Amino acid sequence: MQLFDTHTHLDAPQFDEDREQVIARALEAGVTKMINIGFNRETIPTTMKLAETYDYIYAAVGWHPVDAIDMKDRDLEWIASLCSHPKVVAIGEIGLDYYWDTSPKEVQQEVLRKQIGLARELGMPICIHNRDAHEDVVRILREEKANEVGGVMHSFSGSWETAKMCLDLGFHLSFGGPITFKNARVPKEVLEKTPLDRLLIETDSPYLTPHPFRGKRNESGYVKLVAEAAAEIKGIDLQELAEITYANALERFGIV
Repeated sequence: MQLFDTHTHLDAPQFDEDREQVIARALEAGVTKMINIGFNRETIPTTMKLAETYDYIYAAVGWHPVDAIDMKDRDLEWIASLCSHPKVVAIGEIGLDYYWDTSPKEVQQEVLRKQIGLARELGMPICIHNRDAHEDVVRILREEKANEVGGVMHSFSGSWETAKMCLDLGFHLSFGGPITFKNARVPKEVLEKTPLDRLLIETDSPYLTPHPFRGKRNESGYVKLVAEAAAEIKGIDLQELAEITYANALERFGIV
């Protein structure tokens, strides 16, 4: 069985003491591909280093909405230059975050629009971060014609109504640890209704740790717990769920 963790942060400081062991445990758990996310001036270089060091780690590079206020034109040019690298498979994570009050909403929206424009120019899929901003995210995706490149709604947390609008725009929905939480009714209901050919799984490690490790550091290897929960919700066996989500990820990110 092969699993694909489509969103992880293995370069995070939480892994500084045992990064190689964490990666080894992921491989032991059947995780044969991972996408590490570089999202600002500090994490883009460390993400690229991981992708260049490990055959099975790929990179997404972009500018996170929390850091939007720090982005300069030269940073957008930097991201554009990195997209020609053979291991860079998406622009992300980009989007809107109205929970953390670090970048004004209008600045976040402008930075998102610029990066969608870059993705369309380069023909790259995008990875969307959306926290407490469902209406604005969908509106901007529509206005900027993000359907031309599509991408992934990372760690999807919206309603089925929002999910349908994202699916209509050609996006995949990715689910992580929260679908294993006992009281996470909405993400489970959305996952149940999500077409299998649009489904992806992820960890967002070291964050959003699945049950029974909730509250502790997350690892890419725990995507197997996400897969098990997703298989149960969809009413299919784990092997089938793994095969489908793995194939979806390869296609979505253009990995051969």
